[in-house]
Amino acid sequence: MGRGIRRQGPALVVAIAALVAALGGSVYAATKIDGHSVKVGSLPGNRLVSRSLPANRLAPGTIPANRLAPGSLTGKQVDAATLGQVPSAVHADQADSAREAGNARFATAAGNAASVNGHVAGCAPGTRAFAGACWEVSFSQASATAPMAARACAERGGELPDALALLVFAQQPGIGIAAEGEWSGDVSTFAGPNVYGVTTVTPAGKIDSAPQTDDLNYRCVYPVLG
Repeated sequence: MGRGIRRQGPALVVAIAALVAALGGSVYAATKIDGHSVKVGSLPGNRLVSRSLPANRLAPGTIPANRLAPGSLTGKQVDAATLGQVPSAVHADQADSAREAGNARFATAAGNAASVNGHVAGCAPGTRAFAGACWEVSFSQASATAPMAARACAERGGELPDALALLVFAQQPGIGIAAEGEWSGDVSTFAGPNVYGVTTVTPAGKIDSAPQTDDLNYRCVYPVLG
């Protein structure tokens, strides 16, 4: 029995030495191989353990967006300059533009504001706030009969002014009455069907009357803008 063990001793020693060498190589490989020891492109992605590779070791553009797990990318890791404008932001810009345009119109009107029953409203350019309404600063460039003048004002959303109000408005700074006088909206006389006189205001600041068929200048009065 002792001789058998002694004869097998050298073989056993060799086997043990080989085992130790193999184990030592494994330990060396496990402790010495790191990312710097791996050749670029030599390791396929499916051989990586999940979460074993930090994001800062990846080159930009190496992972397509459809391969990212939901929630794996936070806002801090996104370069905002690389993102396009989302549709909702486009609509928001359009809404802002519309609101700014509305504010600009209101600002224009507010610069020519009038107070009506305790509420402030404005008048469009070319008109002046007076007596709770918006009056055209200049009379019409073309003359017309009284009915045609009334129709022209109505088509623009206004009406011919009251004669007394027109007389007072003509006394405002920078306001002048047309040389032949201007139509008001008051009918002064009525002689029969389609035969009547209409009150006018003259450049001399007087109230007069003229047949509705005469051609005179006129100005329109509009409701204030809310």
